[in-house]
Parts: sequence; C-alpha cells; structure tokens
Amino acid sequence: MSGIKQKSKPQRQFWAQFDALQMGSGWDEEDVKKPQILLEDVYGDSHPGSVHLDKLMEQASFGVFERGGFPARFHTTDICDGCGQGHDGMNYILPSREAICDMVEIHGSVSPWDGMVLSSSCDKSVPAHLQAAARLDIPTIFIPGGSMRPGPNMTTSLVAGDISLRQKKVGAITDREIRDYKLTGCPSQGACAFLGTASTMQCMAEALGMALPGSALMPATMRDILQGARTAGRAILDLVAHGIKPSDIMTRAAFENAIIIHSAIGGSTNALLHLPSIARELEFRIEPELFDEINHRIPHLAHVIPSGPFLTEIFWFAGGIPMVQQILSDLLNLDVMTVTGNTLGENLEDLQQENFFERNLGYLNNHGIARDEVISPVEKATGFGSVAILKGNIAPQGAVIKYSACVEEMRSHEGPARVFDSEEEAYKAVVEGNIRPGDVIIIRYEGPRGSGMPEMYITMEALVCDQRLNGQVALITDGRFSGGTKGAAIGHVSPEAAAGGPIAFIEEGDIISYNCNEREINLVGINGEKQAADRIESILSKRAEAGIIPRPRRKGVLARYTSQARSAMEGAGY
Repeated sequence: MSGIKQKSKPQRQFWAQFDALQMGSGWDEEDVKKPQILLEDVYGDSHPGSVHLDKLMEQASFGVFERGGFPARFHTTDICDGCGQGHDGMNYILPSREAICDMVEIHGSVSPWDGMVLSSSCDKSVPAHLQAAARLDIPTIFIPGGSMRPGPNMTTSLVAGDISLRQKKVGAITDREIRDYKLTGCPSQGACAFLGTASTMQCMAEALGMALPGSALMPATMRDILQGARTAGRAILDLVAHGIKPSDIMTRAAFENAIIIHSAIGGSTNALLHLPSIARELEFRIEPELFDEINHRIPHLAHVIPSGPFLTEIFWFAGGIPMVQQILSDLLNLDVMTVTGNTLGENLEDLQQENFFERNLGYLNNHGIARDEVISPVEKATGFGSVAILKGNIAPQGAVIKYSACVEEMRSHEGPARVFDSEEEAYKAVVEGNIRPGDVIIIRYEGPRGSGMPEMYITMEALVCDQRLNGQVALITDGRFSGGTKGAAIGHVSPEAAAGGPIAFIEEGDIISYNCNEREINLVGINGEKQAADRIESILSKRAEAGIIPRPRRKGVLARYTSQARSAMEGAGY
C-alpha cells in the first residue's frame, strides 16, 4: 500500500508541529509516512451495545497495520434509549444522533485522514456514523457491533415492559422476579436481540453497502465478529487505494435497495427518520412516499421480534441480510458499489462460493429451527411490506405505522380521542386504568421541535401488557416509537403540534379514524358526533385561532435541537 497518495502529506509539509504532536502521542517517524486511518467508535461504559467496541476496533487496527496503514483511535460515546425511559433523559436521545455526527465530523476534519473505520451497534450511533461518513466523504467502512445473546426462554430485554408495569401495581410482582430480570434481561454485550432500531440500522448499514456482507447482527460474543472487524481493517486500505468514497456507495439506487430490505425484514419505523437524514448529507432527498410505494410490493420475509417469534442471532444464523438479498435479488439493483470494492451482485456470488449461506445452518439445528421458519421464501410470504405512510386531516404531511407488528383487527379503527399533552400524562392514565378498550390515545407536543422527539415505548408497552387493553387501543403521536414496539402505534405525525399541526387542535371525545390499507388517518367527528369533512376543516381552523400551548424553555443541546429540527417526514435532523 506504499503507493497510496496521502491526503495528510501537504499538511505535514506546511506545519512541522503536526508531526511533532503525533509523535508526542506515541507515533514514530515511520508511522507518519503511512496512510492515516481514523478509527472512530462509540466505545464506553454506557450500555451493552458499546462496551465491547474497543475489542472490535483493536482487531480493525491490526488489519490496518497489516496492510501498511496507521490507525488512530477516537471515541464519542453514545447513550441508550433504555436508560432514558420514563424521565426527561429520553428527550436527548434523538438529538444525540446529531451530536455524535458533529463530533465525528470534527475529529475527521481537524486532522486530515486518508480513510476512516466506524463502529457502533445502536439506535442513534449507527445513523450518526453513516451521516458523518456521508458528510466527510472519505473512504469509509462501517463495523456493526452485533447482537446480544438471548435471554431466558429466548426472551429479550423487552421483558422490562411487563416487569415495570407490574412494579406499579400492589402485589403484582415479587422482588425475586424483579431481581431475576435484572440479572438476565441483558445477558451479554451487543445490541438488544429484537429487530428494534439498533438491529434495523445495523441491517441498513449493510444493505446500503457500507458494511461487509453478512456483518450485521453477528452474535457479539462469537469469533466471527472479531474476524469481521479484522477484515474491515484490511479492507479500508483497499478503499483508500481505489479512492472509493461513501458517495460512490450510498447512491439513490443503494437507498432504494435498503428500503426494499427494510420492508422485507419488518424494520423499525425509526429508519424513516434516519435514512432520509443520511441521504440529506449526500444532497438528495428520500421522500416518505418511497417507503410506502416499496412496502406495497415487497413481500414480508423475516419473522423476527416484534414482527415474528425469532431473535436477531437466529436471523443471522438463517443467513441474515445476504439471505434476504439473495431471495429478492430480482428486485434489487445488483450493480451498486459496496465497501468490498465489488458490486452487490458480485458479493452475493462470493458468499455463495465460500458457503456463507449454509455454514451457519447448524446453529439453527441446535434450536430445532428451519431457515424457512425464520426467512420465508417469496412463495411462502403471507403479506407485503411492514410500514405504511398514512395521510389525512390529522397528518397532512404524513404519519407512520408498522403494521407488521400490529394485529389485523387494529390495522383500521375508529374511536374516541383521549388527548394528552405529554407521554407522562398518558402513561399515568393507562396505569391507573383510565383508558377504555376502543379509545384512541393522542400524545402530542412530543415531536422534534416539541421536546426532541422521544419514543413513546413505555406507554405503548403498558397497553400491550394490559390484557384488558391489548389489541383494543390505538396510540397516535407526533413523537416516535421504539423499534420493538408492538400494536397500533402511529407516530411521526406531521406537522407536529409544536409547529401548529392539526394534532394540536384535537379535543377529548373527538372521533378518530385510520385505515392502513387505504393509507388514511382523519378526524371524522366532533364531541362524539360524526361530521362532514368540510365541517371538520372549519372546526379545526377555528380551534387553531387559539394557538398552540407555549413550549417550555430549553437550554443547551436540547434548545439547539428543538429550535432547528426539521419535520419527522424529513428525517428530524437540522
């Protein structure tokens, strides 16, 4: 790799202190002559998805050394939605995506680099890294942090919903049950073992071509993930040598491929925030309607929690993203470039030749599971897509529902509005038994400009865990949901309440109607009585004259985010 032209060389020649500073950090004279590779991760003690990334980046650094480069390791630790549940910390979760991206941009801009390796596992750090890769546009490869091990009885950390709800009811749970969950709910490092936003975004990184084939959702405790990280370290020097940049890989065709895969696996609705934000860094727009159009025609293949019974490592054993790509190869653009330096089509051929698709089936046999149970062939698919964009007088710009995680009976519904101006109020009403079957809960002022767009997971999970309400109540919000959410959860309502959207002017007892098949969501009645559409429009206009509820004064990073954030339908970025 000695023939690689170094981007950093002119800076060294201009300012001698540059090399002196690096050699003062432990580099020697030979190191500064090599291609300089930034290794950026979110390693830290913050949560299981980040605590092991130092081991992956150690392997990546070995790979860089092997190919004649010099790696420098930087860190910007991320945080976890699970730690933000039930308090104001959740308001900072989505803004953290922008903060992480900005820090990687700073690290990647002050010092010149020839290439970059990124590693993360979870909800906001993966899209932050992909945004930063697009923004810096130097040769880059992404290493997913993999999947957590299964909990007892093949459970996931989402058991927390039931545990936490019963904790609030007298005599509903024992101290032993609580302790047992705490000791077993997250049994290892890695991203949570369901197809939430963390796992979805690992899959999207691979589907976009930014991660090595088969690397998304590898079990975080297996040797494969270490080998994958070493291979990535070697591969970055090849990308540098050939000048292959993120803009060469993350093309519009690559995004369309990723959305096809998202549809087929039943990915998190949060991808509808993250993919448009990544595309925006590349100076093109991914319209929400594209998700809807693709979901109309792509068969749903992957049966992974919450859209099926299986865990993420089981999905990887069954062939993971490459298996889904192989099944849908006639629908994908196979000519897109990837971080291997080859096209997607060439990658699939290579995986076939090196026995990737068969090698891990023995792990499925350990569980007595057949591949077709986890990833259906097209002819056995029972439905199409997983996500719908709903529009109507409540959401003129759109709203999102993951219908693959919703029972058939609640994919269309009409009922009375129960209106709350914060999630805390709604959650209290559920826990105290003040919600009735058939109700439509409205939670507003939780959008990007309202409060940072927190997820409504604890309220939706309280509904799912209440046998009286499970499958009987819908929740509509301008906030977002966890990727692990099940049920009639409609989020991203746009325009949001804080921007004066119609959701701000719904009142208690109004009648709400939505239909996934028709892609509609509307206010259809006032104070319990159905009204004509023009009458509804007139009433909403009249109510809007009073204005929205003033928003609380924010400070620091949350103030910057809530004052600048775009609509959820545009990715909720700056």
